[in-house]
Amino acid sequence: MSFGKTDTSRGVQSQALEPHTWLLCAEVTLVVAGIPAARVGRRRAKQLFCPPQDKEGDGVKELDNLKSDRLRTVQLNVCKSEEVDKVLEIIRSSLKDPEKGLWGLVNNAGISTFGEVEFTSMETYKEIAEVNLWGTVQVTKAFLPLIRRAKGRVVNISSVMGRMANTARSPYCITKFGVEAFSDCLRYEMHPLGVKVSVVEPGNFIAATSLYSLEHIRAIANKMWDELPEVVRKDYGKKYFDEAVVRMQTYCNSGSTDMSPVIKAVTHSLTSATPYTRYHPMDYYWWVRMQIMTHLPGAISDRIYIH
Repeated sequence: MSFGKTDTSRGVQSQALEPHTWLLCAEVTLVVAGIPAARVGRRRAKQLFCPPQDKEGDGVKELDNLKSDRLRTVQLNVCKSEEVDKVLEIIRSSLKDPEKGLWGLVNNAGISTFGEVEFTSMETYKEIAEVNLWGTVQVTKAFLPLIRRAKGRVVNISSVMGRMANTARSPYCITKFGVEAFSDCLRYEMHPLGVKVSVVEPGNFIAATSLYSLEHIRAIANKMWDELPEVVRKDYGKKYFDEAVVRMQTYCNSGSTDMSPVIKAVTHSLTSATPYTRYHPMDYYWWVRMQIMTHLPGAISDRIYIH
């Protein structure tokens, strides 16, 4: 079920990306905002900047241990404009010829949580959006002048949850739907300027990221329950709430632990002469579900997945 080259199924885990003309990246500089995708450009870019949210995190230590003179980690909170400006200046000053610009920007920074709408505070909605959506917009806007000069690439990491909604994930889904819309608008605007914009929509890779241990899920759930309005606790009951938490634990343990399909997709988007508009690194369950929920009437997909 494929509708043209740009909306392709070639990113499904068990399928390989087709051979394409590859661009020589030995003389280009990449910025990867978020640690997991930083492995993408390590062997291809002349310079690779990886701005993590937490300079003391395990991902930073892993990259620093590579001891590469082409790799540099710099502190960046994507929500803080002063830090974005500081990193921009660091990168601009590191370019041999700033007028030639910056080849690639990968927006990978993101956070997530879980909880049904009535279980989720407005503060949580705003916190997730501040990083996942507005952080992506802010970093992209800051680096676009350099990207335009190089006629380079912007790669935004979205999610299958940016194409189809799911229960207990509304804070995350809202932001990823926003990243999809932002990426489409940016792609339209950058096309006449020679800049290519791609979106990578991973399936369930939570197990590979180690973001949600059972202890972490339980800690989030306990805090959420304690902060619920009394009327919500009374109407839903603790049994219903606990069952929802167990479903989230099962979901987190069921995902793929192999990140290579995502890394291959990002690499292709940065180095192929003809990158795709969207990449779908996911297993067949999520790919089929996404096709059904995005191409068939809602009454049909609701019948299959909700009723």
